[in-house]
Amino acid sequence: MKTLSKLPVTIVTGFLGSGKTTLLRHILDNAAGRRIAVIVNEFGELGIDGELLRQCSIGCSAEEAVGRVFELANGCLCCTVQEEFFPVMRELVERRGTLDHILIETSGLALPKPLVQAFQWPEIRNACTVDAVVTVVDAPAVAAGTFAAYPEAVDAQRRQDPNLDHESPLHELFEDQLASADLVVLNKTDLIDHAGLEGVRAQVSAELPPAVKIVEGRAGQLPLEVLLGLGAEAEAHIDGRQTHHDQHHEGEEADHDHDAFDSVWVELPEASEASLMAALQAVVQRHAILRVKGFAAIPGKPMRLLLQGVGSRFDRHFDRPWQGNEARLTRLVLIGQDLDGATVTAELTRALQG
Repeated sequence: MKTLSKLPVTIVTGFLGSGKTTLLRHILDNAAGRRIAVIVNEFGELGIDGELLRQCSIGCSAEEAVGRVFELANGCLCCTVQEEFFPVMRELVERRGTLDHILIETSGLALPKPLVQAFQWPEIRNACTVDAVVTVVDAPAVAAGTFAAYPEAVDAQRRQDPNLDHESPLHELFEDQLASADLVVLNKTDLIDHAGLEGVRAQVSAELPPAVKIVEGRAGQLPLEVLLGLGAEAEAHIDGRQTHHDQHHEGEEADHDHDAFDSVWVELPEASEASLMAALQAVVQRHAILRVKGFAAIPGKPMRLLLQGVGSRFDRHFDRPWQGNEARLTRLVLIGQDLDGATVTAELTRALQG
């Protein structure tokens, strides 16, 4: 009887907007026959990122792809690791004979170290190994001293964690993500000059053990040979990686609590793109909304409009045609503090009707 080897797992971490999802989509689009399962760790009941990932071409039918994307919807992985993560991993372990690799995308709030430590559990350790923790860094943001493309949104989320009481939490979270890395991707390097890149490289290198490699370039263009097959066995040495999180919880049990965050979803009728954007801008200003994600139905347009907003900044593009069995509705996830779904929905509906 053939003994199954350990299933390699790549954990992709980094701030909101750093390029994590772009990197995962790149891997899936260029899987070259690899059978890959994806765990998407993201806020929101609709699993927007999961739907985007399912659209990638991974050498199987859409029906098969659905079974390979697992979405954890309760926020940061280090919080849900005992509730959702373990059952998902147990299912994947049972199917590991049909898989070649697992990819995990953490949320921008997740601390990588507790997740890697979960792979020390006997039920997982005997079947899986962490091939590498890949930390994606937004090079222009680091050069600017903000560390994240959307520092206000990330810092606002971070400050609501009652377990953290640091003077510069955003900078320390950046260092903690680097502390757990086996590979660092300096993304968007074409957007800064040579001197800026040299400064970023030096700053990142100062936070890394000598054995950790740094690669530069666009996350969506790196060879898969650089990203997969590193064989780091991160779970074996993660305990020796010191983080600010460890120092804060020295002598006490870490007990994360992100209950201050609400994730609500709304459904809206078709509306013009201009009306919808104006309504969203207004509701973001009135409520403590950190992020908006979802799809919109625009009258007369045969394709869905993909929306992703951080604070008052919105990116949008038409991603694919509406399918025949789909209701032409706008469906959005709103993430923030003290959000009342009924109130927000009512305000958006009134704005669109007006």
